Amino acid sequence: MTIQERTPAPARPGRTQEAAPARPPLPAQGRTDADTDADTDAGAAGRGQGEEQELDVFGRFCPSRGMFAELADKWSLLILMSLGKLGEQRFSELQRAVGGVSRKMLTQSLRTLERHGLISRTVHPQTPPRVVYGLLPRGRELADLVAPLGRWTELNTPAMLAAREDFDTTHDDTHDPVSDPASDDAHDPADHPRRTG
Repeated sequence: MTIQERTPAPARPGRTQEAAPARPPLPAQGRTDADTDADTDAGAAGRGQGEEQELDVFGRFCPSRGMFAELADKWSLLILMSLGKLGEQRFSELQRAVGGVSRKMLTQSLRTLERHGLISRTVHPQTPPRVVYGLLPRGRELADLVAPLGRWTELNTPAMLAAREDFDTTHDDTHDPVSDPASDDAHDPADHPRRTG
């Protein structure tokens, strides 16, 4: 007994063989608007590898948001300000200039800033080797932008401390807008006592 091979039947005249049409997606059940927004944002983030995308630090998935958070770290800003004010420094000099920073945090912050192309690490061939850190052009630009913020903070800290003390004595701490879901307008000026004079 021989097994005959089956061959597909020839297409009928006037008709072409087509792939089966794609089935429409099933309706999403149990999905929220937030899920849809996240999918849309994720799709936009992965779209157009060659397309130039506009960066926005307010965007949830924008890479500039993560970069902003890394650079806004207090140690990173203080290191940039110190290098901008005093110039190139060795590790120990930086640790003294930025009071309170641990060796671990200083090492981590310097590595982050170097990785982002903001500072340079130069090893001078001598015994023992002398390692100094300095600002690269982009780091200098950022240091120049941050320095006025540091000066402003120094000048306005007394007034802000007084305002904070006044706020703490005139507001009831028992009302916590974060833990009160019904308080959407917790920061509405109408909720705060009016001050005269």
